[in-house]
Amino acid sequence: MREFYIWVSVFLCVLTLLNLYRAIYGPDTLTRIIAINAIGTKTVMILILIGLIYERLEMFIDIAIVYALLSFISTIIAAKYLERRKAIE
Repeated sequence: MREFYIWVSVFLCVLTLLNLYRAIYGPDTLTRIIAINAIGTKTVMILILIGLIYERLEMFIDIAIVYALLSFISTIIAAKYLERRKAIE
């Protein structure tokens, strides 16, 4: 089962790189914000899988929850900032 978790983690890393491309070269600002939020979500899933691989799930869940909270707050702050600048309509 450990090898399955490793392969799923590698697949999620590849998907994260695709989202990183979208975040850098996105057609508009809203698409970039959504891509950054998707990167944060995939990172949380990768952290959980790492916890399963190393059999220290309780520690990695705490780290994943904190990271998810920071990712959510930063997405909201970026969206509010860009809304005030009229970059998002």
